[in-house]
Amino acid sequence: MKQAILDLLSARNGHFLFESGHHGDFWLDLELLSRRPQALEPLAGRLAEQLAPFEVDSICAPLVEGAFVGLLVAQLMDRSFAYTLRSAKPSSGGLFPARYTVPAGLRQSLRGQRVAIVNDVTNAGSAVKGTFADLEACGAHVVAIASLLDLGDAAARFAEEKKTPLVQLAAMPNNLWLPETCPLCAAGVPLQDIDGFAAQFQGRPV
Repeated sequence: MKQAILDLLSARNGHFLFESGHHGDFWLDLELLSRRPQALEPLAGRLAEQLAPFEVDSICAPLVEGAFVGLLVAQLMDRSFAYTLRSAKPSSGGLFPARYTVPAGLRQSLRGQRVAIVNDVTNAGSAVKGTFADLEACGAHVVAIASLLDLGDAAARFAEEKKTPLVQLAAMPNNLWLPETCPLCAAGVPLQDIDGFAAQFQGRPV
């Protein structure tokens, strides 16, 4: 299953800045995930099967790529769909500076709903954490967190903290460091900010 997911993506090694502010040495080009929907649909189907026992009313997924997976899952489960949008939350150096919010027109429809969060690949978990927080603000009940692929243990730790079941098709070990403890920084390896996170979250040291 892991290889089927990785086959849809492009991977590279190096020194990378992630949305959460963490540094890591493994990057996946997630924009390629939905390039072949016919190959993605069976994976979404597996997630839908694993989510069926939770009797969800709605699927919610973070834009961008997570929402494409979530929409497929919602269609296959015949459930309603919602999404969250990322916005910059300026930080003076702390981690998790992104905010994820459900659009105004969808918020009331989620109140009292049993919702599963669906993501594509979860690494540090910024999108999942932000989506979870705003769903609670909407009055929804998050009954499961699901990803095609989890990198490292951040998703598992967050799910345990929130006492929420975790669903994953595959998992991989992964290195994730705080900027001040990053061995690649210490070794002088240039940091790559592929998605321009430093510019979005002004004031954060990189």
